Amino acid sequence: MTGAAPDPEGAGTEQWQRLDPRMLVVHPVQELVRFLPVLIGAFVAGRATGAGIWQVLGVVVPVALGVLRYLTTRYRLTADRVELRTGLLQRRLLSTRVDRVRTVDLTASPTHRLLGLTTMRIGTGSTDEDGFDLDGLPVAAARRLREQLLGGVPADPAPAAEDSPVALRLDPRWVRYAPLTSTGLVAAAAALGVGAQVLDSLGAWRVLDVEGRPASLPALGLAAAGALVVAAAVSALAVVGYLAANWDLRLSHRGRSWHLRRGALTTRETTLDDDRVAGVTLAEPVGLRLAGAATVQAIVTGLDREERGSSTLVPPAPYAVAAGVAAAVLGSHRPLTDPLRPHGPAAVRRRWVRALGPAAGVAATAAALVLLAGTSPWLLGAGALALGVAPLLARDRAASLGHALTERHLVARSGSVVRRREVLQTDAVIGWVLRETWTQRRAGLVTLLATTAGGDQAVEVPDLPGPEAVALASAATPGLVTQFRIVGPP
Repeated sequence: MTGAAPDPEGAGTEQWQRLDPRMLVVHPVQELVRFLPVLIGAFVAGRATGAGIWQVLGVVVPVALGVLRYLTTRYRLTADRVELRTGLLQRRLLSTRVDRVRTVDLTASPTHRLLGLTTMRIGTGSTDEDGFDLDGLPVAAARRLREQLLGGVPADPAPAAEDSPVALRLDPRWVRYAPLTSTGLVAAAAALGVGAQVLDSLGAWRVLDVEGRPASLPALGLAAAGALVVAAAVSALAVVGYLAANWDLRLSHRGRSWHLRRGALTTRETTLDDDRVAGVTLAEPVGLRLAGAATVQAIVTGLDREERGSSTLVPPAPYAVAAGVAAAVLGSHRPLTDPLRPHGPAAVRRRWVRALGPAAGVAATAAALVLLAGTSPWLLGAGALALGVAPLLARDRAASLGHALTERHLVARSGSVVRRREVLQTDAVIGWVLRETWTQRRAGLVTLLATTAGGDQAVEVPDLPGPEAVALASAATPGLVTQFRIVGPP
């Protein structure tokens, strides 16, 4: 490795390696950023007391810590383990087996890119203590190390020619979906909240007289213009964030691994081994679904929930594009195109009850506040809106509910605000859980969970009739469930 220095402690085995000497620039800069509040305080104290020593210490201490961090950090790769050693007064040794490595991410900030360095994130999918970062590797050396960790991944998997196998390239026109993601919807809700505050500050809620005639249209127009400006700003920020995260996105398949590279200012390379990709999740938040778009995430065995970003294969993109990539990862279109089995009338009734019940509660509360407490009649509009949206939500949730079983995959779809089709290899199922609440038990329904070591640790098939849930589990993994069934009288 570039910048490696032998360590006597490594004699007789693979030697400990130091980070690249160029990290003597990066580490002090990182420490200065971390100590920025302290630097500001030291500068203010120095100006107030006339003692420049505070300003000097405010700079020297973070720089010294950055240099010390470089001098006390070493790593090594043995035949079966990768290890990282840090600290001077308090030594810390992080170690994990090579065969437990699930993902390898290469991330380069603008400073790292300027110096030709990258940060390697080794994900094992267990705890934060097992996964760790090697910050400060030359790009070529990091790619060679990734090849050793994942076994056979090309050192530079970037396409070398136009005819190289690339499953997906970013189309700049997809930025139109950025404001429609879940994050965009939350930002839009925040914008509406700001707009409501503006309306209240302008007295717009009091512009109607007792006879219901508009009394001050200019205030309403100004508030509406302000809301539009905020919505435009939110949309612009969503577009900028989308491009910054996904610029030059390329998804390719080389050997037995999927490789994703993306990013504008900060670049990121993610490599997923085929043997650890157990399925995919095709997600359609309501905004994207209305626009005919979706996202795709890989279900990676052993990947921790906090490492979800590592499993994202397709950002918001047209549904046909997302489904095509999902089919390529699965090796079949059937899990995405085969008709789904409905869960029966009891499951449909449950969706209607769960949608209409809260809406009726909101409407009743609003009416009580208006009639008994004399609050603003605008609350009645909120109750009417809830009653109007609830049937649409219930109908969509009932239509989205379904499951299927192909030769190699379990398929489960559910949800409305965020509809998800989860496809899991039956070989990756390590157990089954049948869960039922009191209301489910009265309706003869159960929730079937196919447990796995990837993604959210389980794929959920909600509200199945009890016998059908047992039959589905038995058909997906023959012999796993039937050995625990009691046939006939106990």
